Amino acid sequence: MSDLPELPDAAYTSELQPERVERIRRWHEQGLREARAEAGGDGRNFDYRGLTLHVPPQVQPIYPVSHLLGEAVQAEVRPGDRVLDMGTGCGVNGILAARAGAEVLALDINPEAVRAARENARRNGVAGRFEARFSDVFDAVHPASDGPFDVVVFDPPFRWFRPRDLLEMATADPGYRALNCFVREARPYLSDRGRLLVFFGSSGDLGYLQRLVAEEGFRTEVLAHEKDVKDGWQVEYITYRFTP
Repeated sequence: MSDLPELPDAAYTSELQPERVERIRRWHEQGLREARAEAGGDGRNFDYRGLTLHVPPQVQPIYPVSHLLGEAVQAEVRPGDRVLDMGTGCGVNGILAARAGAEVLALDINPEAVRAARENARRNGVAGRFEARFSDVFDAVHPASDGPFDVVVFDPPFRWFRPRDLLEMATADPGYRALNCFVREARPYLSDRGRLLVFFGSSGDLGYLQRLVAEEGFRTEVLAHEKDVKDGWQVEYITYRFTP
């Protein structure tokens, strides 16, 4: 099953060495195989940071490194905050924010993710503070009525490849189209104290994200950092706070 929306390629130039690119492609394919095998036909249930979440097979699961962003959301969000959860997936980070007392708008380009996020918000008792919409980056956000936002959360696809189905769309963003759009267009959606919480790793082109953010003039702080080893190569996973 594909049901993919039209996703044009963006202009992306890699500065990674060819050997690194080939390793990333191998990691990507292996991760997809594992995610599909573990999901089965009905998806999976997760107990995560006090939440009970159902993740359908077409939606990105919770990974061992997911806590790096989840902990940052819990530390940053205050009651009454307005939070935008970009690429919400099963709704996990938006639901954490809603549980902390925020009003949350959650977005995803995967319709299966939007449905899962709504149901998970209901399951965890925060449906009254959580709205999920189908959206290609900011397309479904109306600044005059929805914002401004105090916290914008994004766990973007790490790879710049073209996805082949809805599940892969969570980890593959053709030419970093959505990532480019997010970083370049986020500023007008932020309140005076607004900040971006973004999770990324060197199993993608981490240097590209860093260059993109620097070009847009955001200040950068590392909130969480974890290292792993894949095939003898060190991989970093980082949660950033970007502020105008």
